[in-house]
Amino acid sequence: MEKIWLKQYPAGVPAEVKTDVYPSLMALLEESFRKHRDQKAYLFMGKAFTFGWLDDHSRAFAAYLQSIGLAPGDRVALMMLNVPQYPVAVAGVLRAGMVVVNVNPLYTPRELEHQLKDSGAKAIVILEPFAAVLQQVIDAVPSKKVVVASFGDMLGFLKGTLVNHVVRNVKKMVPAWRLPGALRFNDALASGRNKPYTPPNVGPDDIAVLQYTGGTTGVSKGAVLLHRNLVANVLQSEAWYQPALKKIPPGEQIVTICALPLYHIFGFTTNMMLGMRMGGANILIPNPRDFAAMLKELSQHRFHSLPAVNTLFNALANHPDFGQVDWSHLKISVGGGMAVQQATAKLWLEKTGCPICEGYGLSETSPSATCNPVDSTAYSGNIGLPMPNTELRLLDDDGNEVPMGTPGEIAIRGPQVMAGYWQRPDETAKVMTADGFFRTGDVGLVDERGYFKIVDRKKDMILVSGFNVYPNEVEDVITQMPGVLECAAVGVPDAKAGEVVKVVVVKKDPAITEADIRAFCEANLTGYKRPKIIEFRTELPKTPVGKILRRELRG
Repeated sequence: MEKIWLKQYPAGVPAEVKTDVYPSLMALLEESFRKHRDQKAYLFMGKAFTFGWLDDHSRAFAAYLQSIGLAPGDRVALMMLNVPQYPVAVAGVLRAGMVVVNVNPLYTPRELEHQLKDSGAKAIVILEPFAAVLQQVIDAVPSKKVVVASFGDMLGFLKGTLVNHVVRNVKKMVPAWRLPGALRFNDALASGRNKPYTPPNVGPDDIAVLQYTGGTTGVSKGAVLLHRNLVANVLQSEAWYQPALKKIPPGEQIVTICALPLYHIFGFTTNMMLGMRMGGANILIPNPRDFAAMLKELSQHRFHSLPAVNTLFNALANHPDFGQVDWSHLKISVGGGMAVQQATAKLWLEKTGCPICEGYGLSETSPSATCNPVDSTAYSGNIGLPMPNTELRLLDDDGNEVPMGTPGEIAIRGPQVMAGYWQRPDETAKVMTADGFFRTGDVGLVDERGYFKIVDRKKDMILVSGFNVYPNEVEDVITQMPGVLECAAVGVPDAKAGEVVKVVVVKKDPAITEADIRAFCEANLTGYKRPKIIEFRTELPKTPVGKILRRELRG
């Protein structure tokens, strides 16, 4: 396909961006620390943290990691919410020449054990409320160096003590835990300050991040993101944002709301790394589900950018406290992770005057691959145009390009596409074409202007509020329950989450109830993977070969 989309690019957005400006993410971070030393990088619970602060703390953390016997290339797992320790740990791991393994802090012990074993992470930094989960699997995983962070660590003695007291004793968010040999985050920093730091030799083809994504085989896989993949996506995104950034008064620092979890690739690249590159400040929102608290926090700031998923835009716009926030400086609302719904886009534009600009990407593409122009004034219902340096093709089952107007599987080629799946050459071979295109499993159409639209999903993945849920994993868990003969999981449309999980169960033991299944899922699956709808049947529809016909269960 010729690049028909380039004619639709807004003025000032180049077709190609020079992506080899930095040899590594480490180099990008260190340039930002020098250039923006006295500017705010993060805002959290009433306190500002500068780029210089992040430089000093992450250097100490890098020295600590090097001092405990870890080597360049070793994996370090990070299991935290949006707290200042996250960017400190990310920058510290990268500056030590090691690999960030982002972990969803809501994982159950089973999910956490798999990811730590699969990645081979030798160390883990974990926020205190989740330490009890790690305690249950610590003997089975390679992560023997444990650093535990608390909400109040970075807030100074008085405020930090108060915040930790509220988190532990008032909100009761921290279940009892015991991890012998674990070190407190502040103690790790203190230790690192007294140790030498040796800058590693990190190049564009070294691994920066293992970003885990649900597995079609029921097991999540690590997308291997190289330094050059993430650097490229940061620079592509920055170029794409230019028409909106020009609306910010000259000399004013860009402030972004960081409500996306930083462990999710969308937040990791769009908030943390792009913020670093642009010298911007991020307002850290540790719990974006507490809409009242989030709006109260936002009422104290002037901000310009909000990357989010449809569910958050919708919840905020419908919240009674929405009007207490000054939205007049908002210049960029980027929707990703799941489809933006027309009703949400309409309401958001009415209430803020800033249209939601929908984009599309995956963990495997660092993540951004397409986006609507940021100077759009209306909702388009599509996923936009391929970003600079990015090509999209629509393929049939044999890998041939389909004619214009015919749906095909979206395949992406560009500098942001992953190197493959961690230690899974078989899975990598299934998704990468010989000429370097990544097959997404999403079925799309392209119009004569080069705008792409998703029309179906080839794989049976379910998309719940921007998170991938693979039916195989849900089925695998439920069928391990005594008394269940077989089951099938499908996605069904949901006004709030886009889709939710529905399971159809065939009982072996007639005494099993819906409540039994819910309790079992609670112990083994993180919240968004748990079925919202549970249905019992005497048998499941199947093909002559015995394959379950999931499509017939969606109704």
